[in-house]
Amino acid sequence: MTDRHRVPIGLFKLIDLALLASSFGIATVLIVREEHKISLIQFLSMRTKVSNFLIFGLALLICHVAFSARGLYISRRLSTRHAEIADVLKAITLSMACFVVVGWLFSVRMITMPFLAAFGATCITLLCSFRLALRSVLGSVRVRGRNLCHMLIVGTNSRAVDFARRLVADKERGYHLVGFVDDDWPGLQEFHRTDFRLVSDFASLKGFLRANVVDEVTIFLPFGSFYRLCQDAADLCRQHGIIVRFNSDVFGFKGMQCRDEEFDGDHFIATFKSSREGWPVVVKRALDFMVSAVLLFLLSPVLVAAAIAIKLTSPGPVLFSQERIGLNKRTFQIHKLRTMVLNAENLQAGLERQNEMSGPVFKIRKDPRITSVGKFLRRSSIDELPQLINVLKGDMSLVGPRPLPFRDYAGFSEDWQRRRFSIKPGITCLWQVNGRNRICFDEWMLLDIRYMDEWSLWLDLKILAKTVPAVIRGEGAA
Repeated sequence: MTDRHRVPIGLFKLIDLALLASSFGIATVLIVREEHKISLIQFLSMRTKVSNFLIFGLALLICHVAFSARGLYISRRLSTRHAEIADVLKAITLSMACFVVVGWLFSVRMITMPFLAAFGATCITLLCSFRLALRSVLGSVRVRGRNLCHMLIVGTNSRAVDFARRLVADKERGYHLVGFVDDDWPGLQEFHRTDFRLVSDFASLKGFLRANVVDEVTIFLPFGSFYRLCQDAADLCRQHGIIVRFNSDVFGFKGMQCRDEEFDGDHFIATFKSSREGWPVVVKRALDFMVSAVLLFLLSPVLVAAAIAIKLTSPGPVLFSQERIGLNKRTFQIHKLRTMVLNAENLQAGLERQNEMSGPVFKIRKDPRITSVGKFLRRSSIDELPQLINVLKGDMSLVGPRPLPFRDYAGFSEDWQRRRFSIKPGITCLWQVNGRNRICFDEWMLLDIRYMDEWSLWLDLKILAKTVPAVIRGEGAA
């Protein structure tokens, strides 16, 4: 944070705390009036315990930490309204989750579902309205040429030019483009056909920064061939106290999320695709555990009946266990009800020519190894129920890419397909509810990647809801 940002950010925090305190007060008044049928004057005349003040202070502290963790107190000129409001909603949800934990640990009677609903609704209304109003006011001020941030771009390649065009086109962001910095190179002739100015070469950059107003510098040089120049430019900006930005696409990480991490005084930039950490993942794991435990209890009669049918109709164990590829290629034992003859894995080599699936996956619609009971168990997906044990243990999730055996994994020809192994495998997925064995291998892999890129708790719930009718109809089951 630069010195010129400290005062407005500090004021921003105070306003947020005031709005949070107002939300807390409004929610308290609403709940007390509803439950005790008293007037506002009577409520205000009530004595307040010291413990209530402590709870109130702790609640504000929790909210402040949550808002800081979501990056709501840094400059967001380059961010969109949608992204900022989304972060506000995530921070409020995280705060309310913390309230529930605090209420449970310290037996706080005030923290009830009606209170949380009132507090959440008031918070969202006040905080989102304030931020949208502030963005609108700042946007109109910046369009008039005030509160501008002077940006210098290092590099003149197509990515740098495209960034500059988008920057100057959106005047509400309040950026004044100072110009570009680069040495002579073959692509410079293409750059000179644009309306942008080349204001310095690398040798003159030090003098240019000394003599001109520059608030931020964005570097678009390829790190591989211009590492020393990038380092020198960044070091110069550090000495001048200028904010430096690097475009993540220089590493081919476009579309990836990045975060700063610290280890023993060293700072690292970590990249990741989609949300893999934080409260959504905790909620996903909690749902996995609770739902799988409940389903195992409720469906235990079905499992017992299926086990008896397997035992009476074919020799061998009831359960089939096999080593599968899991999270980041960790191996685990998957459990299913046995639907094939005892030596089915040994017989597979002789059936490879009859494989009906494209790619490395092995599937036969009328597999001769399947027992008479096994056909019904597969068609109804009852054979998959023991995988709820894998979900309880944490090897799998309810929703995720299907776990594959070593034989199938060894046949993968593209590394992008292997990204599906960077999350926990699941019992059901987009492939499962979109036709299963009727879908070719490449489309299957694309569905898994799509699930990872678009993942949210809501998407998991939609897939689970679609799984039930898909299982009843037996779509694509073999």
